[in-house]
Amino acid sequence: MKKTIENYGAVDGKRVDLITLSNKGGMTVRVTNYGCIVTSIEVPDKNGTLADVVLGYESLERYLSGHPFFGAIAGRFANRIKDGQFAIDGQSYELETNEAPTGQHLHGGSKGFDKYVWGYDLEESEDAILIHFHRVSPDGESGYPGTMQVTHTIGLSEDNALCYDFTASCDQPTIVNLVNHSYYNLAGHDSGSVADHELTLYSDFYTPVSDTMIPTGEIRLVEGTGLDFRNPTVIGTNMKKVDAGGIDNNFILSDKQTEGPYTLAADLYEPKSGRSMTVLTTQPAIQFYNAFKLSNKEWIGRNGFKYEAFGGLCLETQGFPDAPNQPHFPSAVLKPGEVYHHRTLHRFGTR
Repeated sequence: MKKTIENYGAVDGKRVDLITLSNKGGMTVRVTNYGCIVTSIEVPDKNGTLADVVLGYESLERYLSGHPFFGAIAGRFANRIKDGQFAIDGQSYELETNEAPTGQHLHGGSKGFDKYVWGYDLEESEDAILIHFHRVSPDGESGYPGTMQVTHTIGLSEDNALCYDFTASCDQPTIVNLVNHSYYNLAGHDSGSVADHELTLYSDFYTPVSDTMIPTGEIRLVEGTGLDFRNPTVIGTNMKKVDAGGIDNNFILSDKQTEGPYTLAADLYEPKSGRSMTVLTTQPAIQFYNAFKLSNKEWIGRNGFKYEAFGGLCLETQGFPDAPNQPHFPSAVLKPGEVYHHRTLHRFGTR
C-alpha cells in the first residue's frame, strides 16, 4: 500500500489536501478532506487497463463552484425530509427547504457536511490504509439539534475493497443518515450512458414516492415493475419501463444473503470492460439513482468531458428517506449515549 498527500488549495483559510491511496494491483483512490469527496477511483479492466470509474473534477475550484454531490458525504441527513420538518419527543424542528422546486430538505441543506473542511488522521497496515475524517457539527448547524461528533472513514485494501465507515454521537436527541454520494460508471467516467451496465439489487421491496420525491409511507413489491433488479438486469431494459427512464428510489434490502455483519446490497457489472463492483452494507436500504437529472445543468468533468443524463449511477447505502416523519420506518433518531455506526464495502473486480 502507498499514499501521497498534496496541497489541494484552501477553503476559509483552512488547508485542503488531496490524499491518494494505491495498492499493488494498480487500484488508486483519491480523496480530499473538503467534504470527504472521493474525486477519483481508478481500477483495471479485464485486460489490466486502468480507467477512472467515478464522475468528478480535477481541481478544488471546480468543486467549490458547485456540483451534484459528486463523491461527497451527504449529511446530517442524506436524502429528503418532507417540508424540512420533523419532531423528536414532541419538540418540533424546522430545516432549510433547499430542493427546488419541490420544497423539501435535501442532503443536509445548502451547506451540509459536504461543504466543510474535515480534520483527518491516517491508519496504515500492510494490507490497507484508512483515512479517518472527523469534525464537530455544532448545535443548530443547518437547523439540526445537538452538538455532533462525526467520524467518516474511507479506506482502500490490497484486495481492491473500498470501505466507507460512519460513526456519530450527539449530546441531544437528533437525527442522522450519512452516505457517500459517488456516481459510478464502470466503463469509465467519460464513456457515456450506464444503460448497458447489468445491475442486481438484493431487494424485494421499495418505498414509493410522491411527485415531490417524498415516500408515501407504502412498502411495495418490486415484482412486475421497472424497479425489479432481483436478478442481473440490463439497466436500460428497466429504464424503458419507467417514466422518462428516470430511477431514483429507495430499495429495502433483504437479509437473505449476509457475510459477517454485512448484508449483500448490490452487484454492478459492465460487460465491455469486464469490471464489476459488489456492495455490502450494515444499512437497511440502498438508493439507486441513475443520474437522469444530470442534463438539467451543464457539468463539465475531468478532461473536459460533459456529464449528461444517465452518465453515472449512485448506489447509496442508507436509512430510509423521510424516516423522522414515518413512524413505521427504521428510526433515524440518535440519542445521547448512543452511537450511530454503519459500514459499507465496495469490492471491485473483473469477470
